[in-house]
Amino acid sequence: MRTKSVGKKKINIITLGCSKNIYDSEILINQLKANNKEVVHEQKGDIVVINTCGFIDNAKEESIHTILECVKQKEKGIIEKIFVTGCLSERYKPDLEKEIPNVDQYFGTRELPLLLKALGADYKHELVGEKLITTPRHYAYLKISEGCDRPCSFCAIPLIRGKHISTPIEDLVKEAQSLARGGTKELILIAQDVTYYGLDLYKKRALADLLKELIKVEGIEWIRLHYAFPTGFPMDVLELMKNEPKICNYIDIPLQHICSDILKSMKRGTNKEKTNKLLTEFRSKVPDMAIRTTLIVGYPGETQEHFEELKNWIIEQRFDRLGCFSYSHEENTAAFSLEDSLSEKEKMNRVNEIMEIQSQISWELNQEKIGKTFTCIIDRKEGDYYVARTEYDSPDVDNEVLISAQNVYLSIGSFVSVKINRAEDFDLYGELVN
Repeated sequence: MRTKSVGKKKINIITLGCSKNIYDSEILINQLKANNKEVVHEQKGDIVVINTCGFIDNAKEESIHTILECVKQKEKGIIEKIFVTGCLSERYKPDLEKEIPNVDQYFGTRELPLLLKALGADYKHELVGEKLITTPRHYAYLKISEGCDRPCSFCAIPLIRGKHISTPIEDLVKEAQSLARGGTKELILIAQDVTYYGLDLYKKRALADLLKELIKVEGIEWIRLHYAFPTGFPMDVLELMKNEPKICNYIDIPLQHICSDILKSMKRGTNKEKTNKLLTEFRSKVPDMAIRTTLIVGYPGETQEHFEELKNWIIEQRFDRLGCFSYSHEENTAAFSLEDSLSEKEKMNRVNEIMEIQSQISWELNQEKIGKTFTCIIDRKEGDYYVARTEYDSPDVDNEVLISAQNVYLSIGSFVSVKINRAEDFDLYGELVN
């Protein structure tokens, strides 16, 4: 067994799940550093804080596996203490305390001051909106609201994160200015639902108002929108996107399904006709827009006919980006009372079918980019290539542009012009244009 360290304890933050968890970990890291704590992100430490995800089965399994692995290390004396926070802990705290008692303490999603206290730190109110980013410094996530008021039948997020609370525009501008001073050039706006932004504070959908202020921030060159909701989308955002170069012609809008019967059961507040009308408006008002969506297959009541309708719709719409998940039966949600009749194997077969269709669509769309020139941001150097992205691609989930690193030096975070000369399903290859 390792001898316990007697010097300063190093705190290791492990982040699981989505970009919203990344943001929360960044806030925690900043608070700890302000308390003169030695803190690292996903490296070795004496104390471990696991920021968990509890959204779907796979994410929950990953979170539990990570906790158990850390417990083993604690039992061997490799680490001294384990603290668990985030969505899984918020949702299943009593069960976790019973089943995995070797964790020192569990905290919910809104218990940051209590977590800090357990780590021997004080919550510093003057740091609200300040964070040290864990992403490469040239891009950062900006969480514009917390929680969700939507009633989607399959989703446990409102149970975990609570009601929608918008962050005031002036606070977000201040945070964006701080990020820009640190070298951030791309802001990725995130929330459970960015389209709901401002309804609680300003009694109207104020996403466009927020964007108008963020584009004024010196040093910010790209602003990207993630996680829009199709019902009540603020159409004034499209006009701004079309005319303002800083706002990427990109939207991440999880549509979940297209069959009206399924959408009604999902409590999405829309149907096939309205969804198609919205997509048509997107493309007519911002013809150059890249649309990313996410779908759920295997939802209770989804027949083979429903699934065929979904596949045909994907072929018709030709989304630029698409992700697909199998339905996860979540307790305490409205859909939990419905019969989850499809086997996991059948669900995964449907996921694979969808992704095969999308792979072909992505390949075809990428072939159309050959010979065209795009402004790209350099994310990193990997082997013999610099890895970059266009404004139509978000980090980690979308296409990447590979540029040969032979006989050229490019600084990370710089913008360059790249002519595409080869394309695969999800990767583009290009050369610099002087």
